[in-house]
Amino acid sequence: MKKYIGDKRFYRMVLAVVVPIMIQNGITNFVSLLDNIMVGQVGTEQMSGVAIANQLIFVFNLCIFGAVSGAGIFGAQFYGSGDHEGVRDTLRFKLVISVLLFLCAALIFTGAGEQLIRLYLSGESESVDPEKTLAYGMAYLRIMIPGLLPFALVQSYAGTLRETGETMLPMKAGIVSVLVNLMLNYLLIFGKFGCPKLGAEGAAVATVTARFVEVAIVISWTHRHTKENLFAHGLYRNFHIPVHLAGQILRKGTPLMLNETLWSLGMAALMQCYSVRGLSVVAAMNISSTISNLFSIVFMAMGNAVAIIVGQLLGAGKMEEAKDTDVKLIFFSVVSCAVVGVGMAVFAPFFPRLYNTEPAIREMARDFIWVAAILMPMNAFVNASYFTLRSGGKTVITFFFDCGYVWVVSIPLAYCLSRFTDLPIQPLYFICQGADILKCVVGYILVKKGVWIEKLVDHSMA
Repeated sequence: MKKYIGDKRFYRMVLAVVVPIMIQNGITNFVSLLDNIMVGQVGTEQMSGVAIANQLIFVFNLCIFGAVSGAGIFGAQFYGSGDHEGVRDTLRFKLVISVLLFLCAALIFTGAGEQLIRLYLSGESESVDPEKTLAYGMAYLRIMIPGLLPFALVQSYAGTLRETGETMLPMKAGIVSVLVNLMLNYLLIFGKFGCPKLGAEGAAVATVTARFVEVAIVISWTHRHTKENLFAHGLYRNFHIPVHLAGQILRKGTPLMLNETLWSLGMAALMQCYSVRGLSVVAAMNISSTISNLFSIVFMAMGNAVAIIVGQLLGAGKMEEAKDTDVKLIFFSVVSCAVVGVGMAVFAPFFPRLYNTEPAIREMARDFIWVAAILMPMNAFVNASYFTLRSGGKTVITFFFDCGYVWVVSIPLAYCLSRFTDLPIQPLYFICQGADILKCVVGYILVKKGVWIEKLVDHSMA
């Protein structure tokens, strides 16, 4: 067991990275949960419209995540090798690509938002009005578009801060942001203290405002503390990025960005397959995914820890230590998530009762939460394996491992089961989600073989 369990120093190091990320993501997801419950109190159509719009925004969010993570592989390794100029160049790359992706998303959502939302309104439902759902979803999406820019900028800065060991500031900024979001949600969704009662639109206004607050905190702090953040010196003096480094990031980062883009589109496609069984399924999945996201912060934070800690060790040339550390991190992630899954299963019958919706939707949501709880250890292993492969720059492998699997296995399976069988939605959902067990096998083989162990950076790249 010594191979899988670290000493006190190991867990102190891991928790120093994981806990701030968990706190930030936990608070963010908790406020999203409260946001979701508040909108759910207004009505099922508003809740479903917001859920569909957020599914589209989720695609943009993961595009940003993939873009900045591609450069982040190099950022972590540059920092591990003591090259602050290299870190600065990777941040410049993140900022450029983030702004370009924002412009593309704004054009798509403005021009084709209605058509995209209608893809989820094909299922029959006696309790949910499709046209009202469309109207609420479009109103929410239009307001959310300006908030995509501060989200992209925060991801660029916060990612670089974490890669250089500063995990507390992004957490603090996230806490302030979600408190602003929560306060404005209450005021604007329900029209309290003289504010207009805006419903779903109020939730969008609150979210956008909170994102601008967060980006202001992160950017201003970073540039006021340049002694600690050496990469911020002269960041905007020019946007010259060494051609060799840009080429390396594009070669390693493009498969990663495509992976995140296609994976998120895959998740949207899966939701569309499930929605064929009725808009009530969309409402139930919105409820279950909200609580699942809150409990999933553990394995998501552990994945970030793998990327940061293992990436720094690879950058420092400590290959054996990186391999040993990775095994312990994966084991810790799986065990932690098994415990979290038990708590989530216990909580499942009670959470859907917080929503002002039909009993059948509540029961369906409870069943979806149970499925997520049962599969959480498996998802933790898959997630940690993905970040292990990514830490060594094996982005082509991660492309096929992650989104390739979704499009080749998960989506065809969901499409066939949802359209050509009478299987109830709960077992259908379990089969489609549980099919990821094959990814566990592939991930285990790839991690064990050590195909990911590679140092990507040297001082000549910056």
